Amino acid sequence: MTGRILLTGGLGYIGSHTYVALVRAGYDVVVIDNLSNAKASVAGRLAQITNRPTDFRKLDILDRAGLEALFHAEKFDAVVHFAGLKAVGESVSQPLRYFDVNVTGLSNVLSAMQANDVGTIVFSSSATVYGGGADLPFQEDAPTSFSNPYAHTKLTGEQILNQISSVNAKFCAGILRYFNPVGAHASGIIGEDPNDIPNNLMPYIAKVASRELPHLQVFGDDYDTPDGTGIRDYIHVDDLARGHVLSLNSLLHTGRGHTVNLGTGRGYSVREVLAAYGRACGWDLPYEIAPRRAGDIAEMRADITRAAALLGFEAEMGLDEMCASSWHWITTGAQHA
Repeated sequence: MTGRILLTGGLGYIGSHTYVALVRAGYDVVVIDNLSNAKASVAGRLAQITNRPTDFRKLDILDRAGLEALFHAEKFDAVVHFAGLKAVGESVSQPLRYFDVNVTGLSNVLSAMQANDVGTIVFSSSATVYGGGADLPFQEDAPTSFSNPYAHTKLTGEQILNQISSVNAKFCAGILRYFNPVGAHASGIIGEDPNDIPNNLMPYIAKVASRELPHLQVFGDDYDTPDGTGIRDYIHVDDLARGHVLSLNSLLHTGRGHTVNLGTGRGYSVREVLAAYGRACGWDLPYEIAPRRAGDIAEMRADITRAAALLGFEAEMGLDEMCASSWHWITTGAQHA
């Protein structure tokens, strides 16, 4: 399909991979990012992958006037919205900042869309909106809740979009609840590049594999799972990026919104991920067992039936491919550029 798309947070981890997928699908994409958790050099790397210049503008979604000027000048057909804060632990200590960026920022984007007759948005949500109380596998019609400010902001974002959809027939939103994105682009040119010690499992394991960190802390080995460690549904970031393109295609083609899970539908334990990464890097990675973390649950896994039915989405890559692509990214050295 064709169309002019605004990609917010487009130099970040998932945003940059989605940029590649959008361009390859035929879309004309403008990227904005405030570079709070991304590097300007990613724009050049995206140009290298796609063989075309990256139309990047440094802009913060809290800059309402800047957003409105951009929308007025560019005449977008749709928005794919990633820009926001995403660290659960940080959200607990800085809740007001998270609501400011994730909720007020979304409101600013939506206001600019409304003022310029743009009625289509793909929204980056999260499986954290299930709150851990849903039956496995998590289905989209399960009760939603939140256990931290980050999840609260994502759920609030979903509610805002649904409320607008209920009163505006020309507005449609693709709400994508994804689980645990991992891995990197096959080129090794873009991948996950956290600024500090990672909060998520695979980038932490990657730093152990590269000997930047001494060992992995496994939080709990006494869960009711086959090997005692927590199980999560991991999805390759390129599969996830393709899901955003399919969501956008559907919105522009049908004019109807949707809320879907994006995952693989199967779970991997911490020990399974550690072993797979060891196969990718070629050595057994050290770990230590630590007490469970408050709020962690034994297992999270997506029901992917609706994504398949509505979008034709199915994840293509398994755990070994996820780990191998991550290790390729780490060993190319591109993340230090």
